[in-house]
Amino acid sequence: MSAPNSSAGNTFEDLSGVATAAFSNPYDALISASEDDPIQMQARYTTHRNTRNSQQKAKMLDKEFSGPDIDPILLRLSDVTVEPGYVDPRHCLVFWGRPSDKVKNLISRVQQELLAVAPNLWVMPQDCLHITALEVTHSKKAEEIQQIVDSVGDKIPAITNFTFHHRARLIKPMIGFDASALALSFVPAAGEPSALGRTKQDDKYTYHHLRRDLYTLCQEIGVAVDSRYVVPSSHLTIGRFIKSSDFNDGKGTYDPQKMQAFIEKVEEINAWLEQEFWPEHNGGKVLPGADWIVGEEQGLNCRESLIKTHGYGGGDSLHQGKGF
Repeated sequence: MSAPNSSAGNTFEDLSGVATAAFSNPYDALISASEDDPIQMQARYTTHRNTRNSQQKAKMLDKEFSGPDIDPILLRLSDVTVEPGYVDPRHCLVFWGRPSDKVKNLISRVQQELLAVAPNLWVMPQDCLHITALEVTHSKKAEEIQQIVDSVGDKIPAITNFTFHHRARLIKPMIGFDASALALSFVPAAGEPSALGRTKQDDKYTYHHLRRDLYTLCQEIGVAVDSRYVVPSSHLTIGRFIKSSDFNDGKGTYDPQKMQAFIEKVEEINAWLEQEFWPEHNGGKVLPGADWIVGEEQGLNCRESLIKTHGYGGGDSLHQGKGF
C-alpha cells in the first residue's frame, strides 16, 4: 500500500515575481532580475517568504480550514502499527548543507517554544537538520539513483567541497509555516554586520549564486537536474504535523481557536527573532545563530535516500565535503 501525498495543497510556488522559463539555468533568472545585487536578491527572498506566510496564515485561519495536513509517511515511520511493512519506493539524490552548531542551538530553542503549544508536533532531530542546496532528482527507483551515482561518483567530492572556496552567508532567521510543516528560513546576506569575518564584497556571492553554481556543476558532469522547485527560499525544516489532537477540542473535533493560538505563537517567536537576531533591529549585534555560512563546520553532504526520508533528514551519505 502507499500512503497519501502529504504535500497536497502546499505547492512549491515562486512568490518573488520572477519567471525562470527563459533561462537554461533557472537560478540565473533571479540573479538577472536582481541585477546581480545582493540587496535586491535579499529583497526577493524576503518577498517570497513573507508572501508565503501571509497566504498560509489566511488559509489556516479560514473558516473552511479543517485542520493540519498530517504527514502520513512520517506517521507510519513513527508508529509502525499504522501500516506494518510500509515502504516508500521513491528515491532522490540531493546536496545538503548542515547548519552550524549555533544555528542548531537556536532551532532547539524555537522547537521548545513550539512544543509548548503543540506537544505532539514532530520535531526534526538536531543531527538531521539540513538545508537543501540542490535537489538533483526525485521520485526515482533506487536502481535509477544508483545508475547516476555509478556514472559520476568520482565527481561528487568536488561538488561537496565546493563551499570551501565559495562561501554564501545567510541571515535574518524567521519561521515559515504551512498546514503540514514549519521551517526556520533565512535570506542571503547583503553586507550586514557579521561575526564570521565577512565583508560587503564577500556577500556579493549569495546563496542563490551557490545554488546556480551547483546546478551548473551537475550539468557539466552529465547529470540532468530535475528539482521539484527553484523558489527563492533557504530554509531548514524543524517540525511536521503527524497528529491532529493538538488542534482538537475535548470531543476530537477540530478547534479553530487552537490553530489561532498556534499561529499567534509562531508570530510571537518571529517577533522575538526579528528583534534579537536581525541587525537592523538590535543595534547591529550578531548573536549566536543570527548568521551562518553554508559549508561552515562541514561541507556539503551528497545524499541518496527515500524522498520522504530525505525530508526527515535521513538516507545514506555518499560523500561529506570539508568544512572550514
